[in-house]
This record gives sequence, structure tokens and C-alpha cells, in this order.
Amino acid sequence: MVSPGSELGGSAPVLDKDGVRLTVDEAVATVTLANPAKRNAQSPALWRALAEAGRLLPGSVRVVVLRGEGKSFSAGLDRQAFTPEGFDGEPSFIDLARGEDDVLDATIAEYQEAFTWWRRSDIVSIAAVQGHAIGAGFQLALACDLRIAADDVQFAMRETSLGLVPDLTGTHPLVGLVGYARALEICATGRFVQAPEAERVGLANLVVPADQLDASVSDLAAALLAAPRDAVIETKALLQGASARTYEEQRTAERAAQGRRLRDLAGLGD
Repeated sequence: MVSPGSELGGSAPVLDKDGVRLTVDEAVATVTLANPAKRNAQSPALWRALAEAGRLLPGSVRVVVLRGEGKSFSAGLDRQAFTPEGFDGEPSFIDLARGEDDVLDATIAEYQEAFTWWRRSDIVSIAAVQGHAIGAGFQLALACDLRIAADDVQFAMRETSLGLVPDLTGTHPLVGLVGYARALEICATGRFVQAPEAERVGLANLVVPADQLDASVSDLAAALLAAPRDAVIETKALLQGASARTYEEQRTAERAAQGRRLRDLAGLGD
């Protein structure tokens, strides 16, 4: 077991910059938001580091744990983004708004890359969420396959109250987890969703006391690693595509996946 607040694995970091640290311990990688003094507030530099962490994952990694140091998982976008000058070396929001449509679109697409790789078919990602997970922090937790939350967690989507929309890939998983009506109400009001509701509506797979968060994540990672990797990959792909398929299409996909598994187990796979 790991001690509360520690990372899974004790290896030297593969990446450690701009508030993001990546460590790898055999089949488990840990991505840590490492700026607790600012409650792990996010910036374009942090998003680029998160995208780089995804590119640097060794092929041996099967489970990726995302965690935040300190009392909060992530308080969302750093408020410096809303100042006229923005971040050093980055276009401000005002500059982006004044620019060409294709530049604005490409810039947001680049930001989104930090949030897209967590659902790759070859890994299972787990967000360990404590304290505040607001705005971009909420969307980063939603980017993962699974979420274990501490009993002090507070999710909130504050973009709408700021005159913006959630644009960091969070709307699709949110609707998938809680349904359209509840997702609209959560986003449009910007209210806090606390631990009991998060577990009840499916935002959190499990809620545990804060001092048990890391141990619970470690237990889940071990359970995921107990199944053969290729079976998990095939199962994840089946489930990810289920909502876009008809019942008959899903039956067909199941048969094809099982055929591949049976041939592989018989030593007849490619």
C-alpha cells in the first residue's frame, strides 16, 4: 500500500515540469498535478505537459492514475488567464478572441489534447479526486475512465457562470454519466456536487474517507491488473462503442471480439 498523499511507485520521474509529474512503476503510471500552493490551477503550459505525459507512457503501462497534490485535486483554470496580459509567452483570451477563427479553433484543439488520451484503449485511467475539482479540474477528472473520490470532494462546472462553456472535452462524459437533464443543471448553475451525490449519480465509482483515497486507488489498480491485458482492451473497446451502436451492431461486435480472444487463447492469433 502507499501512504496517503504519496504516488504509486517510487521511481524517478519520467517527466517533471510545469506542474505535472509522471512516474512509472512497471504497469502503473502516476500523473500528479504538482502545484498544491495554487490548488493545482491549470494553464496552457500545464496542458502541454499533460499531453506530453501521455506521449511518454511506456508500452508496458496498463493503468494510469491521475492525482493532485495537496488539499485540492484542481481548482480549475488559473485566474491569470482572465487578465488582459494572460500568461507569459501565451496569447491572452482577448488576443485569441480578436484573432482568426481557424487560429482560435486550433488553439482550443491543442488545449484539448491534454484531456483526450486518458481513454485510450490500451490503458485504464483512474482519477483520484479530493477537495475541489472545479471547471477544468472537473473536466480532467471526467477525462479518465474511472473516478475514486474522497468524502470531501466538491465537483463544479463554473464555465457557464463566467460566460463560457466547458470546452475541454468534459461535456460528452458528463452527459454519459449523469444524463442530459442533470448535466445541463450542473453546468448551467455551476453548483457544487458533493461526495454523496457524486456517488449516487455515477460521477464517482467509489467514495472513501480522504485518508483512504490512495490505498483505494492502489487496490483498484491491482484489481484491474489481475485480468489479462488483451481481454481488458477488448472489453473496454466494446463498452466505449456500445452507445453508438444498435443492439444488433453490439452483438456483432461482441462476436468479433470474442472470436479474436478465442483464437488468441488457442495460439492462433496474428
